[in-house]
Amino acid sequence: MKKLAAKNPEKLIDLLQERRTFERMGVKLYDRVLSLMAVSKEPQILGMVDTMQAYRDEEAEHQMWLEEQIQALGGDVNAESERSRLAAAETRGLEEVILREDVELQHLFHALMAAELVDNAGWDLLTALAEEADDDDALDAFTLRQAEEEDHLDYLQQTMARYAESQVLGEQLQLPTEP
Repeated sequence: MKKLAAKNPEKLIDLLQERRTFERMGVKLYDRVLSLMAVSKEPQILGMVDTMQAYRDEEAEHQMWLEEQIQALGGDVNAESERSRLAAAETRGLEEVILREDVELQHLFHALMAAELVDNAGWDLLTALAEEADDDDALDAFTLRQAEEEDHLDYLQQTMARYAESQVLGEQLQLPTEP
């Protein structure tokens, strides 16, 4: 990450703090979804729990990794940055949906999919910056996490497609169990 941080480490820290804020929110979203999935009596929903738990754990790993990178660059993981405040504001609507008591599980999957779309865009940006800076170490680390985020997004897009097929086309709901 040294090449990437060489010209303006404060701005890189700001970007990493934005990602960390979003990853932390992602953990909260997954926790809420998992809590509702755990009490479901639907075998298909229960069949998704292991995958969703793995995705939640990857979000937590991303958050921890980002905190380590911020600290290694001399940043304060507890400090708010311009971009982390923006990420927090952007996620308030998603959190509002997720935390509602009367929300249907499919709407939680939709909110989670929206969060994963933004998450993917953030990792795309970091990957592009690492490529531009010719920082192979940062590129490898970002690419690994970007691929995990793409898996999350693909799975949630499949889930939402299956709900839409069921509701619009009248097909029997067949939720994905494995990514």
